[in-house]
Amino acid sequence: MRFLPVSLTTILVELADLDETLALFASLQADPVDGIAEMVPAARTLMISFRPDKVSASDLAGRIGTRDLSAKIAPSEHLVEIPVRYDGEDLGDVAELTGLSVEEAVRRHTESEFTVAFCGFAPGFGYLVGGDTALHVPRRKSPRTRIPAGSVALAGAFSGVYPQASPGGWQIIGTTPIKMWDIDRDPGALFQPGYRVRFFDMEKAGRTVSIPAPAPRVERILAADAPQFTVLAAPMPAVFQDLGRFGQTGQGVSASGALDRGTFNAVNRIVGNPANTPGLELTLGGFSFESSVRAVIGLAGATCPVTVRDSAGRVQDFEPYCPIALEPGDVVTIGHPKKGMRAYLAVRGGFDVVPVLGSAATDTLAVVGPELVIAGTVLALKSETAGLASVACDEVPAFDLPAAGDVVTLDVVLGPRTDWFTQKGLETLTSQLWQVTPQSSRVGIRLAGDVPLERKDSAELPSEGTATGAIQVPHSGQPVLFLADHPLTGGYPVIGAVAEYHLDLAGQVPINAKIRFRPVGPFADIAATR
Repeated sequence: MRFLPVSLTTILVELADLDETLALFASLQADPVDGIAEMVPAARTLMISFRPDKVSASDLAGRIGTRDLSAKIAPSEHLVEIPVRYDGEDLGDVAELTGLSVEEAVRRHTESEFTVAFCGFAPGFGYLVGGDTALHVPRRKSPRTRIPAGSVALAGAFSGVYPQASPGGWQIIGTTPIKMWDIDRDPGALFQPGYRVRFFDMEKAGRTVSIPAPAPRVERILAADAPQFTVLAAPMPAVFQDLGRFGQTGQGVSASGALDRGTFNAVNRIVGNPANTPGLELTLGGFSFESSVRAVIGLAGATCPVTVRDSAGRVQDFEPYCPIALEPGDVVTIGHPKKGMRAYLAVRGGFDVVPVLGSAATDTLAVVGPELVIAGTVLALKSETAGLASVACDEVPAFDLPAAGDVVTLDVVLGPRTDWFTQKGLETLTSQLWQVTPQSSRVGIRLAGDVPLERKDSAELPSEGTATGAIQVPHSGQPVLFLADHPLTGGYPVIGAVAEYHLDLAGQVPINAKIRFRPVGPFADIAATR
């Protein structure tokens, strides 16, 4: 095994092959190491997040390094059959790459029995192994910007089905009408690790395809006199957030959560809410709403001016980081920030929002969580007062917020794939200023530099787990700094990751600011304590 740093609280265990990865994953599930928080298996690696107060990276490596990896995973009794129309636009290319006819490629795919090795990339995306080795084909040289949901595809030794429309570089050989991911289903992912999978040709099988009807959604209808805020303006959709959704990596669902966790915690203290009460994350201001009831709100984060206009037309100005009392009919307008990127809005008692998979976090990439908040949305408020504390008037920002044009220095832990880059590439990462582009989002900050990061070669990286803060480098050499809504796994090398204590700051860096990366130490494998 090789132990590589990912961040201050995450390591990557590199193994010989998928069998060893799954054996180690199964071993740690059966006999856990105290301090492991979450594990993400992939093609040849196991990413492990840990609690530093319980175990160090070197101690964890030492305790993992003695595990027996010879055990084979027993096949599951659960078989999933997937109907396919073999009409994929890459089917001809797959035939050419494999030297097979189209008919023979389809026959080999339908006669194979696959196993779900792990889930990642997107919720419900299962990486299937065990198919005919003649169908092993490389990813497309140029990934597509959009692959339709239900696309059946091949890449390397894997087969898979795209659960939702998304970018991707796999070779598309067909489509299925079966819904791979359904949040109203339990479990939401049709493919679960260990399940056996077979595909059949819908045209030739002569079988009736039964597509399960989606579970009926129950629409919430608020009474006219229920406590509520009515959203009047939201130039950028607001999103509900809490501290994140954990324990769902087996379905390919990452944690998401507030990008500036410290500020999220502070805004709940401002209004006296219990910790982790869901609030709204507002991007770039311009948000406005009308209150139907007497309420207390708080705003923290980006320096947005706050104005309240009462029912008589009188206007009063407020600053962030202090509780604001509202009366029925008050209209609150949150202006555009001079500094920072995101502000957090809390209401005393909390919003009455329905959690999804145990969390109110909205994952914008995976489309998991409460719906986006736009103009016209009615936000239900809770009326109970149990567990509330006194409001806080002494909260202050945890750091100086950056403005457009500022240079923001972020500490970086080098790894796990720093050695995929030349010395010049590493020097470029740390010496060059990287501009934050308008293509940035909660998924990641897209950066632009005068000199791209130079790799040693163009080798393809098998998919492996990625952490929040990871600096992933696609073929263009222009890095992407992953934020909370990043995909669970990725196929481009990660040169380093922003240290956890700078992630809140990263979430507040605005468009057109510049980032300087500062390594906290040299890149090196983690030495196991024996």
